[in-house]
Amino acid sequence: MSPSVEPFNENKYKILMDGLECSEILKSDLEAGERIDAEYYQKKYLQYQKLIEKQSNNQLSQICDFMSGPFGSAYDTGTYVKTSDYRYVRGQDVKPFVLQDDSPRYMAKEDYIRLNKYALSTNDILISVVGTLGNACIVQKEEIPAIFSCKSTVIKAKRVDPFYLLSYLNSKYGKTLLLRKERGAIQKGLNLEDLRTLKVPLFSKEFYKIVEVCIKKAFENIKLAKKNYADAENELEKIIHISSSNKKYNHTIKNFKESVGKYGRLDAEFYQPKYDQLFSELENFYTKPLGGKKGIVTIKKSIEPGSSEYLDKGIPFIRVSDMNKFGISEPRVYLSKENIYNLSELYPKKDTILFSKDGSVGIAYKMEKDDNIVTSGALLHLNVINTLEVLPDYLTLVLNSSIVQMQAERDTNGAIIQHWKPSDIEKVVIPIIDMEQQEKIAIKIKESFSLRKKSNELLDWAKRAVEIAIEQNEGVALQWLKEKGIEE
Repeated sequence: MSPSVEPFNENKYKILMDGLECSEILKSDLEAGERIDAEYYQKKYLQYQKLIEKQSNNQLSQICDFMSGPFGSAYDTGTYVKTSDYRYVRGQDVKPFVLQDDSPRYMAKEDYIRLNKYALSTNDILISVVGTLGNACIVQKEEIPAIFSCKSTVIKAKRVDPFYLLSYLNSKYGKTLLLRKERGAIQKGLNLEDLRTLKVPLFSKEFYKIVEVCIKKAFENIKLAKKNYADAENELEKIIHISSSNKKYNHTIKNFKESVGKYGRLDAEFYQPKYDQLFSELENFYTKPLGGKKGIVTIKKSIEPGSSEYLDKGIPFIRVSDMNKFGISEPRVYLSKENIYNLSELYPKKDTILFSKDGSVGIAYKMEKDDNIVTSGALLHLNVINTLEVLPDYLTLVLNSSIVQMQAERDTNGAIIQHWKPSDIEKVVIPIIDMEQQEKIAIKIKESFSLRKKSNELLDWAKRAVEIAIEQNEGVALQWLKEKGIEE
């Protein structure tokens, strides 16, 4: 041995490797794609892959057919229609297990017919392959007819139960190994050929059936939750009915004092007759401004740390795209505790209403519990000052109703990127009905959210059962589900 070469020092090696991770791979073990990027061979991925390969398994290409969405140029999203029987499913609509429907987009019949080779069928599985990667949901009967966009890929299960496959793709093993296959630097994506090679563990028909039962119970709860929420909306509309005039106006006449002198706005859209009609009808009710000295709530801003602070792990950072009126989804980015001043003051508390002021403005969600999350500066924190006068559940419903959505539309008209000024949000007019009516509405909303919570629990059970079957065996997983009360 050369005198310049030191003998191997195990202690020194351990010190050098402290906090680092190393995987040793034989060239013969490289996958067909010949990927040599170190991230692809992280220990977690290799451990998960080994667990899957211990089971009887097939690649997705052996048990499914695939269908890619149309090129972006095939359909102009500027031609959406307000109402139609034909839905256009965007990448952002694909969420874990379910297709999001709180802000669906629709297309004209002629566009659907032209693109009908991309029509979805019941029990198709959609996987998001651009943007937020790896979300997998199943298409239900009531969600078709529909066309899907190029930001998703459709999987049609042939030799495996689609509900079991859905559960596997949403489990920690399926989703992690799916995301392992992402490619790209700035614009990440999942390629069709990579999807085909994903390995799926196979179990008995009995196991598939009980997982399907669990998921279908969850879907039934979601349907009941939607009905309860719709009942609450209908109850509000009966009490505070804002009529929609059928008259067609091509102009509005306002003098200077009524327009620029009062509002400081010159744009004609701000003075459309439908807004005059809205405020005229609200005069029939007791109302208060949302914020300000005489307002219903206190309004608190959050932070905007900038993309340079985004991490893959840490404190969940909730942006507008991570929230809808029914809840908060798993965020794509996180923040470090060390870089945030007065962190605990930023955490939203139970009954805090998160309210969006940028992008998709006017979305309101009431926190069901205290949570250690940080929201972006685009989400305001509203806290009701006097709950003996206004219930948070009632206020949240009003904020999501046409009463406030029309005010948001009026204030933000003409902007390319929508931004609702906090000073304008403070002035939003809120009708206040008597407490008995508010409580009746609040009960329906609470029932709706309770059903959604139960649905999420059932979906978590379906995922966990698949994970137990992979980690131990399907017998243990079946017994675990039966102890939860899930049987065929």
